[in-house]
Amino acid sequence: MPNPLANVTVLDLTHVLAGPFATMTLADLGARVIKVERPRSGDDTRAFPPFKDGKSAYFSALNHSKKSIALDLKAEDDRAVFHRLLARADVIVENFRPGVMERLGYGWRDLHAAYPRLIYGAVSGFGHTGPDARRPAYDMVAQARGGVMSITGEAGGDPVRVGASIGDIVAGMYLTQGVLAALFDRETTGKGRKIDVAMLDSQLAILEHAIAITTATGTPPGRTGARHPSITPFETFHASDGLFVIAAGNDQLFERLCVCLALPIAEDPRFATNPARCKNARLLKRLIEAVTLDNTAAFWIAKLGAAGIPTAPIQDVAQVLKDPQIEARRMVVDVLDRNGRHAFTAAGNPIKLSGMEDRTTRRPAPDLDGNRGEILHWLEDDTGG
Repeated sequence: MPNPLANVTVLDLTHVLAGPFATMTLADLGARVIKVERPRSGDDTRAFPPFKDGKSAYFSALNHSKKSIALDLKAEDDRAVFHRLLARADVIVENFRPGVMERLGYGWRDLHAAYPRLIYGAVSGFGHTGPDARRPAYDMVAQARGGVMSITGEAGGDPVRVGASIGDIVAGMYLTQGVLAALFDRETTGKGRKIDVAMLDSQLAILEHAIAITTATGTPPGRTGARHPSITPFETFHASDGLFVIAAGNDQLFERLCVCLALPIAEDPRFATNPARCKNARLLKRLIEAVTLDNTAAFWIAKLGAAGIPTAPIQDVAQVLKDPQIEARRMVVDVLDRNGRHAFTAAGNPIKLSGMEDRTTRRPAPDLDGNRGEILHWLEDDTGG
């Protein structure tokens, strides 16, 4: 069975993270992704450390399985090649600041008029409308302005950036969803659509409990460290040898937890309901830790897990990469070099589709302009292969 996007060609004009993350996902689903890069320098992340054999591990993890051609979109000859690519493409994705593509003559209106079936995906800091549309942004700017940093960090401490670049990554995920929706719509209408995704919008879209708390109470939530502000107990706890996580998300799980810990408090009015537990979260944590400090995290994880209580160790990335469940799900893949040997390690595809091979290897990330001959030959092939 062919991969679901096997007949889809994507022109990828994106760089750094949000756009490349989206096009990597499309490539994992089978799309042919042609990365159109700036001559000489290419994607900024080609220069991001760490390096192995002169190649960036960061770039390789995000751009494996793609092809590269370097084009100067201000040069007449390269613009001619680009138009030939547009004529064969299903999707174009860009993450320039709004107005750049229009100045080049490749904005949505120009391309839709010339190539009405072409789907146009754009991701930017603030979107293509609104008073701040043309302002620059990076991940941290989106996290800060979008409210995520205000609820991240320890109570009483400074706001902190989420360790993963969720300002970029979440926007890339929404862009992928938009592209897939537009491809589905085109099957009925025959027309392409424009997808306009803003990093700022995407941060607001993931503030599920924070929006509910703010609008219902009139007071925005602050930083609570690892603790969930609306569910208790739902945070880290100390064992004799370090921290681990307990997430007892309802009354039944809390009752089981009390049995496992031999804590006779399940019917105590201060803890009998989730709202009461949230109100008395600090006291409850002290009572739980008075028990958990008597044994190791591994002991409690085994005991609570056997009782069906959600719990977990706090693993570093090296431990995650060796986690048996991660390995069983094929979520660690080898990015190969041109000789078919392991070169880098990347995250696998979390979208598991029946009938689609879940491979544990990926084709190499392309050298800058490394597929020019192959791409030009493909453009000459009238069969569309």
